[in-house]
Amino acid sequence: MAQMQNCICILPVSFLLMCYAVVAVYPEYLANVGEGKKLRVDGNIVLGGLFPIHEKGKNGSICGIINEDRGIQRLEAMLFAIDLINNDTNLLPGITIGAEIRDTCSEDTYALEQSLEFVRASLTTVSASTSPECPAEYVNKTRQPGVVAGVIGGSYSTVSIQVANLLRLFQIPQISYASTSSELTDRKRFEYFARTVPPDTLQAKAIADIIASFGWTYVSTIASEGNYGESGIYEFTKEAGLRNICIARSEKILRSADSQTYDNIITRLRRKQNARVVVLFTRVEDARDLLSAAKRANLSQNFIWLAADGWGAQESPVKGSEAVAEGAITIELQTKKVEKFDEYFLHLNPRTNKRNPWFKEYWEQKFQCELPEIPEEGSCEKRSLDDGTHLQEKKTQFVVDAVYALVMALDHMHRVVCNETSSLCDGMIPINGKQLFKEFVLKVSFKDIVDQQVSFDENGNGLGRYDILNFRRDENHPNRYQYVKVGKWHGQLEMDLQAVEFHPSVSVLSDTKLPMSQCSLPCKDGEIKRLQDDDEICCWLCSACLPHQYVENEHTCQDCEMGYYPTKNLSGCYKLTEEFMELATLWSIIPMAFSLLGIMVTCAVAMVFITHNQTPLVKASSRELSYILLLGFAACFAMTLPILAMPSVTSCSIQRVGLGLSFCMCYSALLTKTNRIARIFDSASRSAQRPKYISPKSQLVICFGLVSVQLFGELVWLIVQPPGASVHYSEARDHAILKCNISDVSLVVSLAYNMFLILCCTVYAFKTRKIPENFNEAKFIGFTMYTTCIVWLAFVPLYFGTTWDFRMQLTTLCITVSMSATVGLACLFAPKVYIIVFQPEKNVRRLNTTSTRRSHYDAPPRDVANNHSQSGSRGRYTMRFNNQTTQYDSQDTEAETSQAFL
Repeated sequence: MAQMQNCICILPVSFLLMCYAVVAVYPEYLANVGEGKKLRVDGNIVLGGLFPIHEKGKNGSICGIINEDRGIQRLEAMLFAIDLINNDTNLLPGITIGAEIRDTCSEDTYALEQSLEFVRASLTTVSASTSPECPAEYVNKTRQPGVVAGVIGGSYSTVSIQVANLLRLFQIPQISYASTSSELTDRKRFEYFARTVPPDTLQAKAIADIIASFGWTYVSTIASEGNYGESGIYEFTKEAGLRNICIARSEKILRSADSQTYDNIITRLRRKQNARVVVLFTRVEDARDLLSAAKRANLSQNFIWLAADGWGAQESPVKGSEAVAEGAITIELQTKKVEKFDEYFLHLNPRTNKRNPWFKEYWEQKFQCELPEIPEEGSCEKRSLDDGTHLQEKKTQFVVDAVYALVMALDHMHRVVCNETSSLCDGMIPINGKQLFKEFVLKVSFKDIVDQQVSFDENGNGLGRYDILNFRRDENHPNRYQYVKVGKWHGQLEMDLQAVEFHPSVSVLSDTKLPMSQCSLPCKDGEIKRLQDDDEICCWLCSACLPHQYVENEHTCQDCEMGYYPTKNLSGCYKLTEEFMELATLWSIIPMAFSLLGIMVTCAVAMVFITHNQTPLVKASSRELSYILLLGFAACFAMTLPILAMPSVTSCSIQRVGLGLSFCMCYSALLTKTNRIARIFDSASRSAQRPKYISPKSQLVICFGLVSVQLFGELVWLIVQPPGASVHYSEARDHAILKCNISDVSLVVSLAYNMFLILCCTVYAFKTRKIPENFNEAKFIGFTMYTTCIVWLAFVPLYFGTTWDFRMQLTTLCITVSMSATVGLACLFAPKVYIIVFQPEKNVRRLNTTSTRRSHYDAPPRDVANNHSQSGSRGRYTMRFNNQTTQYDSQDTEAETSQAFL
């Protein structure tokens, strides 16, 4: 007795004394709060039960209307399970199970007040910890048999958390059938809590997996105030971050929310137009009011609701708002229908179910009638639950499992402690809650009434199995809606995306036929994402990579190395093949054919001139310079081959020296000719004195001197910059072109001297345009130079304007070089060849000619001239031009008169 008096336990004493004052000093308190009802079934062992029999009250009231599914059906499921257990001789034989069930009214604070009744008997002995003066064994024996052995419930996580904190003080086990908050996994805080359902951590993973499978990256979230909603969204946010899913807007529904609050939430969600998906971790009442607000908003395009098991497969949240909810995807714990429960429940009526004090209220609400005091025929009492509208509440199985789990733990404990006797032994009076929970509840494992495995992990959580449902129109009845299973989640997602049907107003992508919920459209191939905000990974602007870049990752373009180019899918780079002019293509065949023809014609002309080398026409054409011209033309035509050949040291050397030199041979000879003619006639117009350096040898020296300047420059260029081949890249870096190491600027510089010669030739040709017609070779030279200037003026912009295509550029160069030679060949030699071949009678020297420009040429008689020509004897000739007379030796006639025969 003295030991008992010393038992003053302090965990915490003030709280326990307050509880005792409430339930002991004011015994009427609990009976007058809320509905003021409780359900009591006597038994040797009493199990407590907490159910949301009423919904949360509004306008200041604690309790609202009857919760038909989550309240009444779940309560009856517990009673149904107790009946089965009491009739089972294998479970606690000789021992009956009783129940004490309380209404939580879907409110955590009210549920806490109701739970105090479960520990009322324990408050007669204020105890929560042990000490040397207060042994645990003695404390347990002071408990009365009326104390509940364990509690089934609650439903909402907020309720379970409040109740678990209280029951922990008295070491009373608690098994919930619906509370999924991840917060309840904390073993230190909730030491005596277990549940037959998995935590929201797994449900959050399942929802995140669904969103990722649809390719949605931009969603909004709504949570009910309290542990279920807030912790659920917290877990989802973590899972979403791992999958690069962004939260467009996050809303929370307060317990005090009214219709205006829901309307405001819908308004704010509509501002995020690209976030079509809305994730809900809400209580059923909040889901219902939210859908009602969406209906009032008259949305032009529905949201895609993705709801946790707070909505699940229930009818109450969508009732009256079916059109707004159409297309919703909901998560529901995977359950099987308990057929025996339906048989039990459908036979209940107000006359047969007297033990349920809320059943009368449920009946009147369901059938919208009033039960009279005295039953009458055809009255409200005659209605039946078996009218075809009944749907079993989804968590019925978990309620039955929770009851069985607790009873099986008691059965195992009874077999161990009481040596399988048929009654309660002293070891279980009272029941040691700590031993019951730690040693037996957490180790329970069995097949339930629907043949599914039931067990708990080390944290007291049930197995994670979810069904994925789609709320949509019934195919057979378009005016009806139903939940259709479209997938499941057992640690990983198994779902047919095409099986999901959305509201017709929700737009879908043409290629996937799936709706979009993204802040920004996916970037095309070759584009990367430029994030608009540093902390936002879902909103971006698409930016194309440069042509020579590949996509290193979705946010970065990386340059390919020189000589490499991105693959078609831009995943990497491949080495470019070195390109050069291939001789088998039209780009080569056409200029080579032109060149070959030019060489053949040039050779033919040379043969004609050589054959008729001693005729007057050939002599009068400055034979030596003509042969240099023909050699230069042949070199121009021949330059096509080294230009088109594969670049090498040899081909590049020939190209570099030969191109400028071939032109220089042509235009040096022409310049020498035009300069000589100009000086002759300029001298004749001013005096009778013969000009200097007009003999054939002098002309050759002058011509070779002009050519040597070009040759010297080419040799210096070869020494300063040795020839060779190098790889050049196109501006877009998509082509590696093997070219001679001659830049376009260097090429122009190397031809600058030739351009100077062309300009000088053109000037002299222009100056000699008015000479007598009999000296009309100057006119052909002039025509040649005019045409050449036109060709080169056209060549320069064409050559430099085709740098993007080396084939066209080289072909242009070849054609231009050949055209320059062709113009000279046609204008200067074609008339002479024609006379030599087809009009040989004109290939004689004329003794007297008269100019229409008041000029004449005094010459000896034809026979004398011919004799001199044939014998090579020296004679004297006189040329008069503009009343001036100049004398020449007959030996120099072919080189000095430049007399034409056309």
